[in-house]
Amino acid sequence: MLKSMQEVLEYGFSVLNRVYFNNELLPIVITIMSSPRTNGHFSVGKIWRAEEGHYNEINISAEHLDRPIENIMATLCHEMVHYYCQLNSIQDTSKGGRYHNKNFKREAELRGLSIGYHKYIGYSVTTPTDEFIQELKDNGIEKPIDINRDGEIWTSIGVGGSAGNGGATGVGGIDGKSVKKKTSTRKYICSGGCGNSFRATKDIQVLCLLCCSEFVKAEGSNN
Repeated sequence: MLKSMQEVLEYGFSVLNRVYFNNELLPIVITIMSSPRTNGHFSVGKIWRAEEGHYNEINISAEHLDRPIENIMATLCHEMVHYYCQLNSIQDTSKGGRYHNKNFKREAELRGLSIGYHKYIGYSVTTPTDEFIQELKDNGIEKPIDINRDGEIWTSIGVGGSAGNGGATGVGGIDGKSVKKKTSTRKYICSGGCGNSFRATKDIQVLCLLCCSEFVKAEGSNN
């Protein structure tokens, strides 16, 4: 099932590379892996080896695939901008790559993205423009399948934080076997419409760093 989404991301990379980067971006490995804290990331190092070559990585979060395809592709393009800046020696971030500066904003907005500001992450809040969405439509980029990693996300965050690691908690059982510990969880959804969501084991207040909106508890989610 995940293969079809992977193929769309790789096709989307080729389209965006042609339309917005003049095919200047070198081949890269695109992954879909667990990353509940962010919609995606770009590896500054060449962490993949394939035969005789070494490649950078763009990862798209498995926990945020339930967003509209235009937002997923905007995340992909966001990471492609980081890749472009690295290849062209453009300093686009600081503070360990977390804070996005005006160089990033300029390069991203030249490529069909709308970039907003947040004091913790800088010019990083990314949404697709109408032009960007039309390019996706013109090139037949659509969501192939409704798929998302909905694993429970255990959180230790407060206001302005982000979700913690996914996983299940086990306790000792009979004959040393582990059994799952039952917990009551709540699902929180970003009120800003970016599609981000997570689960928590208690009532909390959280701000989405992507669109600066508050997460709200989904109705009937205390289970």
